[in-house]
Amino acid sequence: MPPLYTDKKPRVLAFHLPQFHPIPENDEWWGQGFTEWTNVVKGRPLFDGHYQPRLPSEQGFYDLRLPEARALQAHLARIAGIDGFIYYHYWFNGRRLLERPVTEILRSKQPDFPFCLCWANEPWSRNWDGQGHKVIMPQTYSEDDDKNHINALLPAFSDARYIKFNGCPLLLVYRPSSLPDVRHTASLWREAAARYGFPGLVLAAVRAFPGEFRNAVDFGMDFSVEFKPNGTVCGPTLQSDNPLDIGHRLHRIWRYDDMVRVSLQTPIPDYPFFPGVCPSWDNSVRRKEGAAIFIDSTPEKYGAWLTEVLVRERLRPQAESIVAINAWNEWAEGNHLEPCHRWGRAYMEATRNAIDSADVLAASLASFQFGQIVRNTPGFSLRGN
Repeated sequence: MPPLYTDKKPRVLAFHLPQFHPIPENDEWWGQGFTEWTNVVKGRPLFDGHYQPRLPSEQGFYDLRLPEARALQAHLARIAGIDGFIYYHYWFNGRRLLERPVTEILRSKQPDFPFCLCWANEPWSRNWDGQGHKVIMPQTYSEDDDKNHINALLPAFSDARYIKFNGCPLLLVYRPSSLPDVRHTASLWREAAARYGFPGLVLAAVRAFPGEFRNAVDFGMDFSVEFKPNGTVCGPTLQSDNPLDIGHRLHRIWRYDDMVRVSLQTPIPDYPFFPGVCPSWDNSVRRKEGAAIFIDSTPEKYGAWLTEVLVRERLRPQAESIVAINAWNEWAEGNHLEPCHRWGRAYMEATRNAIDSADVLAASLASFQFGQIVRNTPGFSLRGN
């Protein structure tokens, strides 16, 4: 039996939020000068040991309109071993929002760092400020809009830095189940890419919500990309008898260790699928109640999880692979690799160490024919079962 290990290395990609600069729409909806930092600085500890507020360290409260801010992000991502950013792309029937960072990256050709786009095709609502789900920017669909949309994206796909598989640009869709005829949309997009001169178009369904927990081929797409912590059932929430621990009454709290354990014990789906991890999660600064908070994350725990996922991907028999990190800079979701005051660059360093360690471990495991165990045994752990 030949060794399962190949020289294939997963592409480690990180989701990237561009909402760190003001736009007129956010000024109108949320108040003058609103950016993601507006939510972040409101963070307060809601129970003993709760890590809030989460504040940036060496980057400061950056503004993504500035080329220096974008260059520093790319520099730090390279240090962390990240292979590219997945920028959220906001398109509402021809209207774009938060597009300036990517527009400037395309125009200036800087920074020289790989990227692709993820269409965040959800309506925007006022669920951040306790006003329920009042829609402030609806999402509508039509065949004409599908054509206009792909035609607007094709120039970006042509950029030399745009992430491709064998020359085929990669486009992620956050909620493909929301499209009225997603297979038809996918077909139109592929035809447009072919006319433009690409050998194909790679379409990925983000596996973040119940409607997407299925084979992406059903959507006319190529594979699913996992979006942690969504879909991870970690059991009963943690409770507290301390009346000062108001977070336990207002929000849902679990241990980060349980998310990691459940994730590694869950078998890989039998359809085209690429896994994801997250360094932490706490979106309580965005929600007055009902937020999800995972406590006791550390760089070491995150790094160990990422290492195991990377080893498994090195041993899975497919030509290409992605591991998606959620996220590079979701500060208001307590979910970031960027340096913060508590941990500094530790999560970045854990990412780099995991990538380096996985290369060595995968080769070692395969040489001893353990690859089949890693691939097919739910809960297999490099640290012991």
